[in-house]
Amino acid sequence: MQDILTALCDPTRRAALAIVWDGGEHCVCELMERLDASQSRMSRHMKVLREACIVVDRRDAQWVRFRRNPGLAPEIVAIITAILKAEKLLELEIA
Repeated sequence: MQDILTALCDPTRRAALAIVWDGGEHCVCELMERLDASQSRMSRHMKVLREACIVVDRRDAQWVRFRRNPGLAPEIVAIITAILKAEKLLELEIA
């Protein structure tokens, strides 16, 4: 659990996870563009999420594609979903 909470403490990782959480696969290049992050920075953030077993990756030629880990326990999915939803609500309140 500590690895998951540590992975979720960074705003860039939460933003990347919010994109990946839709159930589809997303390449690093897409995440870089949407989050205005460099390739090395985005790759480091995704490595943390992968090491926490929140996302899984797959190599597609020169691209690495990430998706939500389908093997996550439902309780962990509920926690992550709640965190992402709460962050989105806070952003709407601030705006």
